[in-house]
This record gives sequence, structure tokens and C-alpha cells, in this order.
Amino acid sequence: MIKLIKKEFMLAMHPIAPMMLLLSAMLLIPNYPYIVIFFYVSMAIFFTCLSGRENNDVVYSLNLPVAKRNIVKARFAFAIILEFLQMLIMIPFAVLNQTINPTGNQAGMDANTALFAIAFIIYGLFNFVFFSNYYKNVSKVGIAFVKSSVLLFALTGIDVISTKVVPFVKNVLDTSDPEYLLQKAVFLLCGFLAYLILTAITYKKSVVNFEKQDLN
Repeated sequence: MIKLIKKEFMLAMHPIAPMMLLLSAMLLIPNYPYIVIFFYVSMAIFFTCLSGRENNDVVYSLNLPVAKRNIVKARFAFAIILEFLQMLIMIPFAVLNQTINPTGNQAGMDANTALFAIAFIIYGLFNFVFFSNYYKNVSKVGIAFVKSSVLLFALTGIDVISTKVVPFVKNVLDTSDPEYLLQKAVFLLCGFLAYLILTAITYKKSVVNFEKQDLN
């Protein structure tokens, strides 16, 4: 399994992926919808799957002495590692944002603990929509990305609107840390659990869909 994951990073990963991780620095932009940042990592996953189609990565993987489910597992591991790496890279920028932007973000959630909870929810939903569709037919990766992109931009709109009109979001979650830290921590835990559940369900569904395909 370790060798398959290594293959994902050494051979399959699109060169744009590290660049997308560096866009975590966009947290320093004042009054910007920060959840758009998560869209860029989803693009890195999409481009990796797209280049894999063009370079026959799936065919190559199928010719290795591994089970189909392990091919799916390696791709999921790759996506999960990218998603966690991005959130890890975001931490120092979020801390710095609190210093240089004390008035908060006027275009959505502040760069605070609640934003990371939203990140888990967004990535869980992205994984569900993208991989559920991708593994139905790995040659139609564009359709999977369009569907997941529509979802992500809808969530961006919900984020911006809710920080203006939903009292709990506006007055509790969309505040500078360490204000209401307990509530934000609970929200973060809920977001993380949602991510785990959605990703686990998606993995099982993706394995079933992938094993049904005749790709030889």
C-alpha cells in the first residue's frame, strides 16, 4: 500500500498540486471569501485524475499486482493527504491574519477555528460528489469535477450569506479567536466527524463502482 501511495505522489500527482497548496497564503488577503481557497486543492485532485486519464495511469495501475480496491484506496489517501496538508499550511497564515486584520473578514468566515471546521465539511462533500461520480466512469472525470465545483461555489455563497444573516454564525462562529472558542471547538469536532463519515462512505461506494468497470 505504501508503494502505491508513493506512486501517487511520484508519478501521478499533477505538478500544479504544490502550487495550489501554497495558495493557502491567500488567507492574508483582507475581505476575501476564504473558503474559495479549498477549491484550489480540489482542482489539484481533479488535474491529477485528468492527467491520469491522459497518461493511462489507471491502465498502468490495473497491470500492477494489486487489487482494484487498493488502487482506489491509494487515490483516496493521496487526496486526504493533500487536504490535510493544506489545512496544516493554513494555520500560520490564519494566526497572522488575526494580527494584520483585526476587524475581521467582511466577505465570509474569518480566518479562525470555525473556518477549519468548514474546511472539513467542504472536503467531505467534495470527496463524496467528486469520487462518487469519478469512479462510475474514470474517463468522464470532467463531469465529476463540474458537479463538485457547482457544490463548492454554492457553499461559498452560503458562507458569505450566513455570516451576514444567521445570528449564531454571525455573532459566534464568525468572530476572532479566542472568542467563543468552546463553541468553535465543538463545531470543529462536528466538521471533522462529518469529513470522516462522508469520506468513508464515499470510499466504499467508489470501490464498488470501480470494481464494476471493465477497464482491461
